Formats: sequence, C-alpha cells, structure tokens
Amino acid sequence: MAAPTKTATKPGRTLTILGLILASLLAWAFWPGLSHTPRLGLDLRGGTQVILSPVSTNGVPVTDDQLKQSVEIIRQRVDGFGVAESEVTTQGSGDNATIIVSIPGTTNKAILDSLSTTAKLDFRPVLLEDFGSPQPTPTPTPSPTGSASPAPTASASASIVPSATASASASGNGAAVTGGLRPAAGSASPTPTPSASVTSTVATVGAVSSNNGLPPIQSAKNDAALQLAFKTLDCSKTGATKGGAADPLKYLVTCSTDGQYKYLLEPASVQGTEIANAQAGIAQGGAGWEVNLTFTSTGSQQFAESTTKLSKQQPPQNQFAITLDGLVQSAPRVNEPILGGNAVITGNFSPDQAKALANVLKYGSLPVTLVPSSVEQISPTLGQDQLSAGIMAGLLGLLLVVVYLLVYYRALGLVAVASLLVAAAITYALFVILGRQLGFTLSLAGVAGAIVAIGITADSFIVYFERIRDEIREGRSLRAAGDAGWIRARKTILAADFVSLLAAVVLYFMSVGSVRGFAFTLGLTTFVDIFVAFLFTRPLVSLLMRTQWFTSGKPWTGLSPDRLGVKPEVIPVGRPSVAAASAAKES
Repeated sequence: MAAPTKTATKPGRTLTILGLILASLLAWAFWPGLSHTPRLGLDLRGGTQVILSPVSTNGVPVTDDQLKQSVEIIRQRVDGFGVAESEVTTQGSGDNATIIVSIPGTTNKAILDSLSTTAKLDFRPVLLEDFGSPQPTPTPTPSPTGSASPAPTASASASIVPSATASASASGNGAAVTGGLRPAAGSASPTPTPSASVTSTVATVGAVSSNNGLPPIQSAKNDAALQLAFKTLDCSKTGATKGGAADPLKYLVTCSTDGQYKYLLEPASVQGTEIANAQAGIAQGGAGWEVNLTFTSTGSQQFAESTTKLSKQQPPQNQFAITLDGLVQSAPRVNEPILGGNAVITGNFSPDQAKALANVLKYGSLPVTLVPSSVEQISPTLGQDQLSAGIMAGLLGLLLVVVYLLVYYRALGLVAVASLLVAAAITYALFVILGRQLGFTLSLAGVAGAIVAIGITADSFIVYFERIRDEIREGRSLRAAGDAGWIRARKTILAADFVSLLAAVVLYFMSVGSVRGFAFTLGLTTFVDIFVAFLFTRPLVSLLMRTQWFTSGKPWTGLSPDRLGVKPEVIPVGRPSVAAASAAKES
C-alpha cells in the first residue's frame, strides 16, 4: 500500500491566525457606539414605500416595455446604494400604471431623489450666464479716470478635469451636485458675466417651448425670443428648479439646481448616453468625493473636440454646463483639452451625493418621467413572531445536529460543535458588518439560507471524520490517517461547496427580491464553511491526534477499535499502522 502524502502543518500557528481574524471581526462588529445587530429586511422591520406615477410625454401613451425598463433601472439604482431586499413592482398598465418601491428601514433623501430622477444628462457649452434672480442695483461710484469698470469675468467654482490616468496635474474644486442636493457649504460662487443686451421689442417670435415660462425653456434657434426668455427668467420662482425633459438638439434656458444662476446653453455636444461608466470615489489627497466618468469611443471623440474648442474661449463661453433633467448641476471651466475618454467631476461631494450622481449616470436614464404620488412608512409584513419562529427552527436544527455529532463521533463531535460555534460567530459578525457598511439586510429568506448552511457545514465535518476512519481501517496510524484523510476529504469538501456556491450565484443573478437574499446568505455561509474547515477544524484535529489520550483508542475518542472494526490494540503516536504492529508481533 502506498504511503500517504505528507502535509507540513503547523496547527498552532494556524489557530492563532484564525483567533486574530475572529477577534478583529468581533471587535469591528461590536465596536462601542455602533449597532451590534444585523439590519433586518422589509418583511421583518418595515421600511419606506414610494409610489411613482408615469407621465406621458407629448400625448404619447406609456407602454408596458417602458414600465419594465423603468422598474429595472430603479432596482439597479437602489441596489447601487447598497440596499438589499428592495421590492420594485408595478400595478396597472399604461398611463394608469404605478410603480411601487419598498425599501427596508429608514431611507435617506439621496435614495428617494434618485427614484424619480429621469437622469437625462447632457454636456452643453455655455453662451450666457447671469444671476438667477434680480439683483439690487449698486450705487454708481465716480471713477477718477472717468472710464467704465470692466465687466466681471465668469469663474465657475467647479472644474471638469481629465482623470488621474490622463493628467496628473489637473485640478479643480466644488460644484453643485445631483438633483435635490445643495452645493457644498463654503465653496466659492461663480461671478456671472452680465448677459448681452437684447432688444426690448421682439420683431420675430420664435418657437420657444416651456412650462409656464419655467425651465427647461427650449428653442430650435438662438433668436431674440429665446434671449428675452433668458433675460426675464427668475430662478427664485416656485417650480423653477424642478427640472424636466430637455431636448439635447435644442438651445436651452434653465437654472442651476440651487436657483442662484441661470444659463443660456447651446445644444448638447455630448449626451449622457455616451457615458460608458460612472464611479464615485474619494478625490486625490482625500479631499472629499468625486465622480469619475468613462466615455464610449464615440463620446470620447465628441468630448475631446468640445473641450478643445471650449478651452480657447473666454468666460463664460469656456464653461461646460452639465445638465441633468434640464437643470445645470455644474458649469465648470475647461482649462485644457480633455483627451482619452476619461474625466472627473470634482466638488465637495458627500458620499451620498457622489454615489447618487454616479448611480443615475451609470444605470441610464428612465424612459418615462415619474412623479412621486406618495411616500410613507410601512409596517413589517411578517413581524417579530415569524422572526422568532425562524430563529427557533434554526436553533432546534442546530441542537439536533449537535446531539447527533456527539453521540456518533464523541470527541470528534466536540470538534464539530466547536467548528459550528466559530462559523456562527463569523457569520453573525459578517451580517452586522455588511449591514453597517454595505446596507445588507437580513430577511426571513436570508435566515432560511443561514439555517441551510448548518447542514452544509456539518457535511464537511462528516466527510473529514469518515475519511479518517477509513484510513485507520486500512491499517494506517492515527496521525497518518489524519493527514491522508484530510488530503482526500478536502477535495470532496471543496467540490460540494463549489456546487452550493454555484447554485447561490445562479440564484442571485437570475432572481430578485427575497430570493436574492437567500442566495447571498447561502453563498456567504458557504465561504465561511470553507474558511472554518481549513483554518479551524483541520488544525484542531491535528493537535488532538498528537495527544496520548486521543491515540489510546478509548471509547470516548470516537476512534475506538470496536467502533472501527479493527483489532483492539492501542495505536501509539508515530507507529506506522495497526497492521504493521500486528505483523511485527506475529513475527
């Protein structure tokens, strides 16, 4: 019989490493002043329900395909904030349909704002910029020379710059951010350039479209009527900063999101559909957050041509207005051509502001305009009784597994019980940490996934223990059986866990709602099973097999000769095998 392959193990060091990892996780999960319990899902804790009503554009009815697309985009936006277990459903069809969004727990304003934001993004060159509301007329001061003072030059507070990979020297600072949010406090405000004078009498009235004179005000031509609309626009009026659908092929008169400034903009030179990816991240040097943009090949070319042209202009014509749903989010200067298809929108963004802007850009624009009909808190659909029943079922199943392991495997059963406790501690700590950091929520389906994981983890122990028994029956010593049994068992353990992990991945990406919660929990606990089997169960068994009591073959070891069906001889540590000892005695 071929000798088993040796494994160079240092169980003491492995257990020490595991102890440090476990202590770190528990310290993180139970850090003073933070929540020490997992975030519960919609069915157990309740949450916020938002009802959105689609609005038809230009009398064109809303189609079912548009509703389905809107549901998918909204789900991606909400999940992009790290909120799991959200429910997005539709009721009715066409213009009478509603989209119902249910989000676990208390929902912050950034998530609510992103639900109905159409997210039609355009990059438009600035023609004119002025204060959003009428300014008091300053008292004229006599000039010693009698010459008129030069008009102030527009200087936007934000800059749009190449990404770090394209230009390490580019820099800029804060701007207004996504719809419903405010500019960073304390940031410098742009000094608008007075608008060009327009003739008070309009000879030819162009086709200017607007909603009661409020933004977005659009026209196919930059004529006197559009300039008059720009001059008379007051962004302090109610509804002036609500935004709406803006045609990228038309000239646009609109306001900034805070209502402080108004703009006359050219047709879009780059549309938001040319953004391949948008990612929120910490700015270089750790100074706030920024949004990194990656354009498509077509968008990269358009963006390079536009920024090259704008960088040669004088204020305010060197500004690039970033409009979202017809409102100016930022009008940064373009100081240099931006090549390579990567750019950064810089500003004193908060994490939520940066993520909100990145999410609506990354997942695309809604095909229809959605108006929030109601926002209300909802109570749990299942409640504490169902949660208690689920936990009780898990504890009962765990107790039965523990009793079976102790009765059948004796001392080895204690190893299995200790492994289950370590796995439970790691899993609970991960639930708390993921809920705190990524918004993971634990629903009743997730609890079911954790209960299923008990059986998966117990299977790993049984496979290993039975392999050890088989090796002893074949005549190997206890320590040799432990090494050979692990070599063979780990392949089976990895194969079984891979099947569970594959099923979890397929379920997660092919399903929605609570089923995804079950799949995520199943996949997470499968990784924990592998981690505990390799870093706790195996080294602990290896330590036990080096003790005299464990190698004595007594009944409580779980490896007594009677139970294994071998000759009742004590197996000393280091002896090659029972068969070898018997052969030596007979000779």
